[in-house]
Amino acid sequence: MDEIKNPFSPGAGSPPPELVGRSSILRQTEILLGRTLNRRPEKSMLLTGLRGVGKTVLLNEMERLAQQHGYHTISIEAHENKSLGASLAPYLRRLFFELNRLAGTGDKVKRGLIALRNFIGTIRINYGDLGLDLDPLPGVADSGDLENDLPELFQALSEAAMEKQSAVAILIDEIQYFKEKELSALIMAMHRIQQKQSPIVLLGAGLPILPGLAGDSKSYAERLFSFPDVGALSQEDVARALQEPARREGAVFANDALDKIYELTHGYPYFLQEWGYQAWKQAQTENITLDVINRATEKVIERLDQNFFRVRFDRLTPGEKRFLRTMAELRSERMRAGEIAHALGVTVNKIGPTRAHLMKKGMIYSPSYGELAFTVPLFGDFMLRTVPKEH
Repeated sequence: MDEIKNPFSPGAGSPPPELVGRSSILRQTEILLGRTLNRRPEKSMLLTGLRGVGKTVLLNEMERLAQQHGYHTISIEAHENKSLGASLAPYLRRLFFELNRLAGTGDKVKRGLIALRNFIGTIRINYGDLGLDLDPLPGVADSGDLENDLPELFQALSEAAMEKQSAVAILIDEIQYFKEKELSALIMAMHRIQQKQSPIVLLGAGLPILPGLAGDSKSYAERLFSFPDVGALSQEDVARALQEPARREGAVFANDALDKIYELTHGYPYFLQEWGYQAWKQAQTENITLDVINRATEKVIERLDQNFFRVRFDRLTPGEKRFLRTMAELRSERMRAGEIAHALGVTVNKIGPTRAHLMKKGMIYSPSYGELAFTVPLFGDFMLRTVPKEH
């Protein structure tokens, strides 16, 4: 079929042609945005889920909804080697200048910019590069203690937004990469905002370890945030996600073809796009049959192994690869740490450092005490294909 008309789009954060199975989360987002505008307390939202379930796509849709409601937005992605302050500063600068252009009198925006200038000075960023040639205001967001300074900076931002009769949505992807003290400061900042019923919401996303990290950081995190689980799609939603875009382009999936894709992908949205994309390329007519899916599967596995899985695999040490290969051999969604240690021929204490490094890299997580699981769906199958079994 015509490849230009292929409706499927595999890629990190690429919007699917049909966003299905997420209506409850989007409705919850609209309630949060509406209540915050009306100065009614509501929990901010931190999405959690495995790799490839569409968290980034949802965040992008949530940002669009916020903008529709009149919010000013900033959107960042956390990184292992970049601090929270360094990530936020340039976007907050832009936001303050956006607020400054709005109609209205008062000095809250200028005070906010001065607070940002003070804050930047404490995290060793060259504020001259950000165009903040302002005299400091001693005592505001300048202590050097992030847990003190970030709440003060957010408070200054909320006052500037209120003065301009506006609201702010801060969107952060991959939140689990922030250090414990950074996450604690972010939670404290949002705690102050909620206490004062200020017009700022936090919309974030991270791996399934995020609720635990937040709770360990501040015990009140569960009362401050909701943690919607972004999981795999149902078989019905999988059919809709594939069939409706295809029909708009004059093609149709056979029912057994849809069943096979669901079986192969387990309903994970990223993989649906891969199978849909390759099935379209393999189909000779507008009828996408089971035979087409079987031919496409070889291409999909090849692409996943070379790209989606490989970029994560290449970050691993030999010891980490052996650990994950052993997990894969157990062929279970969840594995006991003791089982892994036994298979490796060592004690549970011995695997502790490797387990910690893999969790920090976002490769595994603990769904419950003493259990481990892959954060990347189907990664175990990849390890079995890629890493030779040790004898």
